[in-house]
Amino acid sequence: MSEAPRALEKLNIRRPTLVLDRARAVRNIERMAARASSAGVALRPHFKTHQSLGVGRWFRDVGVSAITVSSVAMAHYFAGDGWTDITVAFPVNLRELDDIAALAERVRLGVLVDSRDAAQAVGRRMGAPLRVWLKIDTGYGRAGVAWDDGARITAVAGDILGAASLEFAGILSYNGLTYRERTAEGVRRVHDEALEKLRSVRELLVSRGAVACAVSIGDTPGASLAEDFAGVDELRPGNFVFYDLTQVGTGSCASDDIAAAVACPVVGIYPERGRVLLYGGAVHLSAESMESEDGRVIFGQASRAWPGGAGPFAPVVSVFQEHGVLEADAQWAAGLRLGDLVCVLPVHSCMACNLYTEYVTLDGERLGTIHKAREA
Repeated sequence: MSEAPRALEKLNIRRPTLVLDRARAVRNIERMAARASSAGVALRPHFKTHQSLGVGRWFRDVGVSAITVSSVAMAHYFAGDGWTDITVAFPVNLRELDDIAALAERVRLGVLVDSRDAAQAVGRRMGAPLRVWLKIDTGYGRAGVAWDDGARITAVAGDILGAASLEFAGILSYNGLTYRERTAEGVRRVHDEALEKLRSVRELLVSRGAVACAVSIGDTPGASLAEDFAGVDELRPGNFVFYDLTQVGTGSCASDDIAAAVACPVVGIYPERGRVLLYGGAVHLSAESMESEDGRVIFGQASRAWPGGAGPFAPVVSVFQEHGVLEADAQWAAGLRLGDLVCVLPVHSCMACNLYTEYVTLDGERLGTIHKAREA
């Protein structure tokens, strides 16, 4: 038995469990912090990936003091652990304005708007000062004012600047197009194209009287691989803390940078059809899929030696609610027994982590998540 399975056996795992390699995660955090520092930009990591106070403290130990979250509830959760500079990188939900106002009394809070209606509603409701970012869409198409819609950009920015209780923070964008690339060169090209658009937006706003207009960008492939950050004030990547198979596919990391995996018990071995059945399905891995190098759709890669080397791996070729099916050749499955544990590297660690109320590290520490806090 290798050292990796021995480490897992010490954890007394009985059901699918999300396991963290703390050493790898801290190395990923330190590397990104150094990258941001070298580029002369602030690092405001997105905590939606891990959603855990314990993991958040690993960032604090590296010197991170400002964070990004994806909901007002998550902002309250981390504010309760002493984080005082928080951006909610999600368009303002007008039904939560009272919660936002209460939180703004406690911390230096930032929110996003991409319409005049939202900007005006926020301005009318706030008492304590609130930082407001103008969300810009550089081509991804999910949210934000189109980067080339100058009239709307200046109108929304004008509403923010004209509200006494609001501070215009600048422009904020998420370049999800980098996730579609499969080479470092492709990621850098898409990053550079988006950044050029943001520079033009900032020039427009400065020419219209926005004296201070910071630029905030956030995507892990760009943050991991880009070389040009001129004009960027802060980075908001999140996935980099654990990485995943999607990031390996973009060239953002190597397999041995992945710091999260789902340990799954083996419940069926079928050598006659080259299949292994895991207790670990969509409710444990998520239903996120990706295309593998050979063109097949997979839902993860299983390792018998994680967190050891880069493989060998067996692909998860289908998931049901509780079941996961591996395609495993005789060499990979040799010596495998019912009840053994294998670790599945996730396609998307953010989605897999979101399924758990707690994680366990390789040294046995249990870390609760926001979901566990909600159960309390």
